[in-house]
Amino acid sequence: MPVYGGHLNVFHSAMATFFTPSDPSGIGSMYRKHIRATPLWRRRAARYDTILVDSDYSPNSINSMEVARVLCFFSIPYSNKTFPYVLVHWYKRIGSQPDNATGLWMICPMIREDQSRKLSVIHLDSVFHAVHLLPMFGNSDPIHPAVHYDTSLDAFKAYYVNKFADHHSFKILS
Repeated sequence: MPVYGGHLNVFHSAMATFFTPSDPSGIGSMYRKHIRATPLWRRRAARYDTILVDSDYSPNSINSMEVARVLCFFSIPYSNKTFPYVLVHWYKRIGSQPDNATGLWMICPMIREDQSRKLSVIHLDSVFHAVHLLPMFGNSDPIHPAVHYDTSLDAFKAYYVNKFADHHSFKILS
């Protein structure tokens, strides 16, 4: 692996602008989505959004994508070029089909044998879309009072990938 001794530029959000012919509400059917990775959201708590990552460069469905949580956006200036990257924590699919009862895909955090998170640095261009996760609640376990919106992605063992968050998610995840 090459060694880089220069500086990094860190960003707390990225904005995706894309053409959506199915959404005529934007100017010229253009749509904008913010993805955040900030240690202080609205002067309160951290916010680290989840994303769909295009894993094989054919974004037809979730079958060609992976789910990850953004921990940091950064860029590396090198030889008069800027290379944008994202530090992510991976999730893995539970099963090969959506849940029968909800129709939603199920995922869980990828954890290594030493109980640490599976992290990777990916190129910003592989980020396909923001995605919303819903916790999978246990049958009898009450939610601990300390669980807050900023800790909910660390508090549960598994999640549903919410295809009902917006019509773009519905089209991608159905």
